[in-house]
Amino acid sequence: MFRKLAVLALAVLFFAPATLLLSVGVLMNPAANAACSTTGSLSVGTVPDNLRVTTADGSTFTLSKAQLTHAATIITVGDKIDGVGRPGVKIALMAALTESTLRMLANTGTYPESGDYPNDGNGGDHDSLGLFQMRPQSGWGTVADLMDPAYQARAFFGGPTGPNHGSPQGLLDILGWQTMDPGEAAQSVEVSAFPDRYRNNAPVADAILNALISTTVSRADSATVGPTFADGSSHMVFPLPAGSWVLASPFGARIHPITGEVSFHTGTDFAAPAGTPILAAADGVVTVAGPVAGYGNLIVIEHRIDGRTVATAYGHMWDTGILVQVGDRVTAGQHIGDVGSDGMSTGPHLHFEVRPGGTNGTAIDAAAWLTQHGAANLPTATTGPTTGCEAHGTTAVAWPVQAGPITAPVSRRGA
Repeated sequence: MFRKLAVLALAVLFFAPATLLLSVGVLMNPAANAACSTTGSLSVGTVPDNLRVTTADGSTFTLSKAQLTHAATIITVGDKIDGVGRPGVKIALMAALTESTLRMLANTGTYPESGDYPNDGNGGDHDSLGLFQMRPQSGWGTVADLMDPAYQARAFFGGPTGPNHGSPQGLLDILGWQTMDPGEAAQSVEVSAFPDRYRNNAPVADAILNALISTTVSRADSATVGPTFADGSSHMVFPLPAGSWVLASPFGARIHPITGEVSFHTGTDFAAPAGTPILAAADGVVTVAGPVAGYGNLIVIEHRIDGRTVATAYGHMWDTGILVQVGDRVTAGQHIGDVGSDGMSTGPHLHFEVRPGGTNGTAIDAAAWLTQHGAANLPTATTGPTTGCEAHGTTAVAWPVQAGPITAPVSRRGA
């Protein structure tokens, strides 16, 4: 018994200083603190007159300015509600696209008075109204409420500030929505008879967000234009959208959360809800796009920056989360994949690596590299895990493991 206590005391003595330093690092990290709140990061710019979009099944159509204006309302409302962020707004857009094609629909057959409110036409689905086809009889609100686009958006998002206080449930009232497939999350709110329809509109929702959201964001958050690079990339961006992430695990030695052994973490982990868009950090060419042991699905992009070849790597996407192929030329900020939790991972996050020299180069501290090139303001790495802020009621920390050079895709899977 005495020996066990002595070992425990030595362990505390050994790890306590590092833990203290890590805690201070998180408190002093403006990017991590900003990510604890997801409001104020989705600034809507000029709404275009129209937008040509393509669904997952290849169908194309054009959204009008009126439809895009409704999308802007959904984005603006979601941006003001803590905990929604870009992933939640994307789910809302998928739902509204599926239910009404982003139209405020009256229903004069059931509610003649609905035609007295501004609308984009008349629907006829039972007693459903508006963008999300919400039903007064189900408790979503009155006819007057549901003919207001902003009210419908607030009702869809729900949560503590929602108008229905959890009955019916809005998105924030759905336990674990952040880790669901976005189509499944939309279905959980809409309770439709056709859940697969929502997934078909995922690329349309992404196109709307990319078209409407202003790219002027704070450097600490995301996608900030940095310095000009020679021989290739014209600017550098953060690999996740503003307000969607929390710094979860830095580069360097740590206790592996799955094996319990000391290991070397070759990347930087940013916890984010499943389905969050992953962005190319700079212009380049895709060299890896598929399963790699430990990483789950991995994308590697090679760039020419300041006359040198540098590779960036993006890990743990699910099979459906890879949106590029080997040989593709990508641009900085391009949506290349979606956050997942495949491979050696305990929760949805992006494992991001930087390897000077190319795909099989030796990894360096990615956080320091992003800061150096003007795409973030992150602390330099230290030993051990960091403690993230509370995100939607759970601690946003995830733990993958990678080591050594990246090689060609192999069959998986990690633990």
